[in-house]
Amino acid sequence: MGDVTESATPTDPMTPEQDAVDERAHLLPEELAVGSADPQRQAEAILQESAERTQDPDGTQDSSSQVP
Repeated sequence: MGDVTESATPTDPMTPEQDAVDERAHLLPEELAVGSADPQRQAEAILQESAERTQDPDGTQDSSSQVP
């Protein structure tokens, strides 16, 4: 019988993976122009908000002024 290894804590789909946060923490040119006090926390917030919008596309459409 093969054992299935489960992670100790379930992954929250709203919590971004650390690799994604590290990659996003490299500021874009327009972000570099204005600076960031904490690029790591900024990246976490951006990615979490993106995950929330992805999980609720209808809510995103209802609340967005950019979506017709």
